[in-house]
Amino acid sequence: MKIRILTTAVLAATMTLPAMAGNQENIMEARKIIKQFATQLKGELKKAMKEGGPVNAISVCNDKAPKIADDISASSGWYVARTSLKPRATANNPLPWERKIMTEFEAKKSAGADPKTLDYSDVVEEDGKKVFRYMKAIPTGKVCLNCHGGDNVKPEVVMRLKSLYPSDQARGFKEGDIRGAFVLKKTF
Repeated sequence: MKIRILTTAVLAATMTLPAMAGNQENIMEARKIIKQFATQLKGELKKAMKEGGPVNAISVCNDKAPKIADDISASSGWYVARTSLKPRATANNPLPWERKIMTEFEAKKSAGADPKTLDYSDVVEEDGKKVFRYMKAIPTGKVCLNCHGGDNVKPEVVMRLKSLYPSDQARGFKEGDIRGAFVLKKTF
Protein backbone atom coordinates (compact mmCIF):
# COMPACT_ATOMS: atom_id res chain seq x y z
CA MET A 1 0.00 0.00 0.00
CA LYS A 2 2.79 2.44 0.98
CA ILE A 3 4.68 1.63 -2.24
CA ARG A 4 1.58 2.32 -4.35
CA ILE A 5 1.04 5.70 -2.64
CA LEU A 6 4.72 6.59 -3.00
CA THR A 7 4.70 5.54 -6.67
CA THR A 8 1.58 7.62 -7.30
CA ALA A 9 3.15 10.64 -5.58
CA VAL A 10 6.38 10.34 -7.57
CA LEU A 11 4.46 9.91 -10.83
CA ALA A 12 2.28 12.94 -10.09
CA ALA A 13 5.34 15.02 -9.23
CA THR A 14 7.19 14.09 -12.41
CA MET A 15 4.13 14.81 -14.54
CA THR A 16 3.85 18.34 -13.08
CA LEU A 17 7.55 19.18 -13.51
CA PRO A 18 7.29 19.91 -17.26
CA ALA A 19 4.22 22.08 -16.63
CA MET A 20 6.04 23.95 -13.87
CA ALA A 21 9.07 24.44 -16.11
CA GLY A 22 6.80 25.75 -18.88
CA ASN A 23 5.13 28.12 -16.44
CA GLN A 24 8.53 29.37 -15.27
CA GLU A 25 9.50 30.09 -18.87
CA ASN A 26 6.22 31.97 -19.35
CA ILE A 27 6.78 33.93 -16.14
CA MET A 28 10.25 34.96 -17.31
CA GLU A 29 8.91 35.96 -20.72
CA ALA A 30 6.05 37.92 -19.12
CA ARG A 31 8.48 39.78 -16.87
CA LYS A 32 10.63 40.64 -19.89
CA ILE A 33 7.58 42.02 -21.71
CA ILE A 34 6.56 44.07 -18.66
CA LYS A 35 10.07 45.49 -18.43
CA GLN A 36 9.87 46.47 -22.11
CA PHE A 37 6.45 48.09 -21.60
CA ALA A 38 7.49 49.91 -18.41
CA THR A 39 10.75 51.14 -19.96
CA GLN A 40 8.98 52.53 -23.03
CA LEU A 41 6.24 54.13 -20.95
CA LYS A 42 8.69 55.70 -18.47
CA GLY A 43 10.75 57.06 -21.34
CA GLU A 44 7.71 58.69 -22.91
CA LEU A 45 6.58 60.08 -19.54
CA LYS A 46 10.02 61.55 -18.75
CA LYS A 47 10.16 63.18 -22.17
CA ALA A 48 6.66 64.64 -21.80
CA MET A 49 7.40 65.88 -18.26
CA LYS A 50 10.55 67.59 -19.48
CA GLU A 51 8.72 69.21 -22.40
CA GLY A 52 5.64 70.43 -20.54
CA GLY A 53 5.27 69.09 -17.03
CA PRO A 54 2.52 66.87 -15.63
CA VAL A 55 -0.26 68.31 -17.80
CA ASN A 56 1.72 67.33 -20.88
CA ALA A 57 2.50 63.88 -19.45
CA ILE A 58 -1.21 63.07 -19.13
CA SER A 59 -1.37 62.62 -22.90
CA VAL A 60 1.23 59.84 -22.63
CA CYS A 61 -1.00 57.74 -20.37
CA ASN A 62 -4.10 58.69 -22.35
CA ASP A 63 -2.78 58.19 -25.89
CA LYS A 64 0.59 56.48 -25.92
CA ALA A 65 0.28 53.85 -23.16
CA PRO A 66 -2.55 51.95 -24.92
CA LYS A 67 -0.60 52.12 -28.19
CA ILE A 68 2.55 50.82 -26.53
CA ALA A 69 0.53 47.93 -25.05
CA ASP A 70 -1.04 47.18 -28.45
CA ASP A 71 2.33 47.29 -30.23
CA ILE A 72 3.95 44.96 -27.71
CA SER A 73 0.93 42.64 -27.88
CA ALA A 74 1.26 42.48 -31.67
CA SER A 75 5.01 41.88 -31.66
CA SER A 76 5.08 39.39 -28.76
CA GLY A 77 1.92 37.36 -29.31
CA TRP A 78 0.84 38.13 -25.75
CA TYR A 79 -2.17 40.15 -24.60
CA VAL A 80 -0.67 43.10 -22.68
CA ALA A 81 -2.69 45.58 -20.61
CA ARG A 82 -2.92 47.44 -17.32
CA THR A 83 -5.73 47.46 -14.80
CA SER A 84 -6.44 48.93 -11.38
CA LEU A 85 -8.83 48.74 -8.45
CA LYS A 86 -9.05 52.53 -8.87
CA PRO A 87 -8.93 52.96 -12.66
CA ARG A 88 -8.59 56.28 -14.39
CA ALA A 89 -9.89 55.06 -17.76
CA THR A 90 -12.97 52.83 -17.84
CA ALA A 91 -11.17 50.64 -20.40
CA ASN A 92 -8.87 49.61 -17.53
CA ASN A 93 -11.62 48.37 -15.21
CA PRO A 94 -10.55 45.00 -13.79
CA LEU A 95 -12.14 41.72 -14.77
CA PRO A 96 -13.35 39.64 -11.79
CA TRP A 97 -10.21 37.47 -11.69
CA GLU A 98 -7.99 40.59 -11.93
CA ARG A 99 -9.92 42.25 -9.08
CA LYS A 100 -9.44 39.12 -6.94
CA ILE A 101 -5.68 39.05 -7.54
CA MET A 102 -5.25 42.78 -6.93
CA THR A 103 -7.23 42.45 -3.69
CA GLU A 104 -4.79 39.69 -2.70
CA PHE A 105 -1.88 41.98 -3.63
CA GLU A 106 -3.34 44.67 -1.34
CA ALA A 107 -3.68 42.17 1.52
CA LYS A 108 -0.07 41.04 1.06
CA LYS A 109 1.12 44.66 1.01
CA SER A 110 -0.84 45.33 4.23
CA ALA A 111 0.93 42.32 5.76
CA GLY A 112 4.31 43.88 4.90
CA ALA A 113 5.11 42.60 1.40
CA ASP A 114 6.99 44.90 -0.96
CA PRO A 115 4.64 45.75 -3.88
CA LYS A 116 7.59 45.45 -6.28
CA THR A 117 7.69 41.71 -5.56
CA LEU A 118 3.99 40.96 -5.98
CA ASP A 119 3.03 38.86 -8.95
CA TYR A 120 0.68 36.03 -9.84
CA SER A 121 0.40 33.40 -12.54
CA ASP A 122 -1.92 30.56 -13.44
CA VAL A 123 -3.14 28.50 -16.37
CA VAL A 124 -6.86 28.42 -17.08
CA GLU A 125 -9.13 27.30 -19.85
CA GLU A 126 -10.87 30.02 -21.86
CA ASP A 127 -13.08 29.16 -24.82
CA GLY A 128 -11.67 25.63 -24.89
CA LYS A 129 -8.03 26.80 -25.00
CA LYS A 130 -5.36 26.83 -22.31
CA VAL A 131 -4.34 30.35 -21.34
CA PHE A 132 -1.36 31.38 -19.22
CA ARG A 133 -2.23 34.48 -17.17
CA TYR A 134 0.24 36.72 -15.36
CA MET A 135 -0.19 39.83 -13.24
CA LYS A 136 2.44 42.05 -11.64
CA ALA A 137 1.69 44.87 -9.22
CA ILE A 138 2.55 48.42 -10.25
CA PRO A 139 3.84 50.39 -7.24
CA THR A 140 3.19 54.13 -7.13
CA GLY A 141 6.43 56.03 -7.63
CA LYS A 142 7.11 59.58 -6.48
CA VAL A 143 6.69 61.03 -9.99
CA CYS A 144 3.29 59.28 -10.28
CA LEU A 145 1.97 61.51 -7.50
CA ASN A 146 1.91 64.47 -9.92
CA CYS A 147 -1.28 62.98 -11.36
CA HIS A 148 -2.23 60.18 -8.95
CA GLY A 149 -1.60 61.89 -5.61
CA GLY A 150 -4.13 63.47 -3.29
CA ASP A 151 -4.56 67.15 -2.48
CA ASN A 152 -1.07 67.95 -3.78
CA VAL A 153 -2.08 67.50 -7.45
CA LYS A 154 -1.95 70.88 -9.20
CA PRO A 155 -5.30 72.41 -10.23
CA GLU A 156 -4.38 72.50 -13.94
CA VAL A 157 -3.62 68.77 -13.77
CA VAL A 158 -6.94 68.08 -12.04
CA MET A 159 -8.80 70.06 -14.73
CA ARG A 160 -7.08 68.17 -17.56
CA LEU A 161 -7.76 64.82 -15.90
CA LYS A 162 -11.44 65.68 -15.41
CA SER A 163 -11.76 66.61 -19.09
CA LEU A 164 -10.21 63.33 -20.29
CA TYR A 165 -11.45 60.97 -17.58
CA PRO A 166 -14.90 61.90 -16.23
CA SER A 167 -15.02 58.64 -14.23
CA ASP A 168 -11.49 58.99 -12.81
CA GLN A 169 -10.90 57.04 -9.60
CA ALA A 170 -7.09 57.03 -9.78
CA ARG A 171 -6.34 59.68 -7.16
CA GLY A 172 -5.31 59.72 -3.52
CA PHE A 173 -2.33 57.40 -3.86
CA LYS A 174 0.80 57.65 -1.75
CA GLU A 175 4.30 56.60 -2.76
CA GLY A 176 4.58 52.81 -2.48
CA ASP A 177 0.83 52.17 -2.84
CA ILE A 178 -0.26 49.63 -5.43
CA ARG A 179 -1.37 51.80 -8.33
CA GLY A 180 -2.55 48.89 -10.46
CA ALA A 181 -1.18 45.85 -12.23
CA PHE A 182 0.19 44.72 -15.54
CA VAL A 183 -1.94 41.95 -17.04
CA LEU A 184 -0.51 39.51 -19.58
CA LYS A 185 -2.11 36.50 -21.21
CA LYS A 186 -0.82 33.94 -23.68
CA THR A 187 -2.92 31.28 -25.38
CA PHE A 188 -1.36 27.85 -25.90
